[in-house]
Amino acid sequence: MRRRLAAATALLLSIAACSIPAEVAVRQTPRGDSAFVHVQNLDVITEWDPASSYSNEIIAFQNVYETLTMWNPVTAKAAPRLATSWVSSVDGRTWTFKLRPGVTFHTGRPVDAQAVKASIDRTMKLGQGASYIWDAVEAIRADDALTVTFSLKYPVPLDLVASSGYAAYVYDTKAATDLRAWLRDGKDAGSGPYTVKTWRKGKEEELTLTAYDGYWGGWTGPHYRTVKYRVVPDPDHAWRMLLRGEASFVERLDPRLYARARTTPGVRTSRSPSFQTMMMLFNTAGGPMADVRVRRAVQKAVDYRGIIRALKGAGSPLSGIVPKGLPGHVPGREPRQDLPAATELLRQAGYGPGGRPLRLSLTYAEGDSDEKLLATRLADTLKPLNVTVDAKAMQWNAQWDLGKKRGQDILVMYWWPDYADGYSWFGNVFHGENPTVFNLTYLDDSRTDALLDTLPRLTVTNRAGAQRAFRQATARILDRHAAAALPWVVTYQRAYLGGIQGYDDNPAYPDVAFVHDLRPSG
Repeated sequence: MRRRLAAATALLLSIAACSIPAEVAVRQTPRGDSAFVHVQNLDVITEWDPASSYSNEIIAFQNVYETLTMWNPVTAKAAPRLATSWVSSVDGRTWTFKLRPGVTFHTGRPVDAQAVKASIDRTMKLGQGASYIWDAVEAIRADDALTVTFSLKYPVPLDLVASSGYAAYVYDTKAATDLRAWLRDGKDAGSGPYTVKTWRKGKEEELTLTAYDGYWGGWTGPHYRTVKYRVVPDPDHAWRMLLRGEASFVERLDPRLYARARTTPGVRTSRSPSFQTMMMLFNTAGGPMADVRVRRAVQKAVDYRGIIRALKGAGSPLSGIVPKGLPGHVPGREPRQDLPAATELLRQAGYGPGGRPLRLSLTYAEGDSDEKLLATRLADTLKPLNVTVDAKAMQWNAQWDLGKKRGQDILVMYWWPDYADGYSWFGNVFHGENPTVFNLTYLDDSRTDALLDTLPRLTVTNRAGAQRAFRQATARILDRHAAAALPWVVTYQRAYLGGIQGYDDNPAYPDVAFVHDLRPSG
């Protein structure tokens, strides 16, 4: 699931100044000096190492680091990025990529085949974050300065893997002798359009990026030379910042504010479907939720339809675990509230009306109004059933740390795929792991794991078989184990300054604004 100073972008939409509400502060600043200010409610950086990064820093990293390919939402295929072309063998076990000439890292060293090999070899060796995406790789060979070949143990769509939002970054492994320590200080080793200028951990004005003059994409024409990331948990505060021109882009608005944004001159809005799912992860290992009957009762108590209505366009029903449009989606599994069944399950477990009172702890992200809505609705629904939900809003890093210590009964969070495939949910959130990273249900079932381990290979070699396996895995996790409830898939609702041109959402890279592609005007 993983913002700055005044944006020097004017709010100019061919609207006479007198037509702009008094609350909107129109500020004219030369385009060349403008900063793009991205506001979100969660901490930006949780991990600085591009090999291990696996959280909110994607919004900044996609502007600092680059991958061999990039997922194109129009074609639903991989497109060129650092690689300009690629071919695979008939059996899908050999992939050769041709690299873009003349590309350099921010350190000045060339992005060549040896650098690609070194970075991915290091990511695989560390084995952290989403490094599993390279599990099929047996060897990497630098054929010449601009040609790199991957030999695989079994076929996978490596062009798609190489577009992943995590663990696919190409970076300069020679940036420092002790690279991990060097990166921890807030430095970068990327090749993207921006490089790190300042990082202030835990501060509202957390991260500032500045243009890398040697970027292969060039800086001809209007561009934002500075990118700033601000952490603002209060959505009303974020909205006021946008109105004052102190923010350029607010990545998420609640329905009330989004409705205002749509009718505010000088502000643009964007609404688009996503691959981002809301998840309620149940503690299967300890506490009252270790009883599968209690987990099933909570699953059935959620007012799925009522919450969707209350979201007012910010979410849509989710069938199964994987959103529509990705391999692994299972239609016909939209959940429904069933309070009589929930009451009976609680009775069987010794709780419910007339039974022992039950108290459940729930954590969610501070400043996320949609997560707060879910927590509040669940508490209101369960209260007549003699169940008290103690809901606590937390900053994401603190919530995640608590979750890794099994410190709550229900953990509310968003999930999105590493690359455009459904395996990400199954291989990370519901696969057994020790120590805990993202399997925050603590599910540990060898039969489920064995089934999940078949998915990557089947996706390439036997599509029909893969879909059957996805269906079986979905049933085991949601029905047999009742490890989670997935109330909705997010519909992105953004607001940004009217002078910004060229913004489009790419669902494979959630909440990312590719700033170099944007054009400031005004």
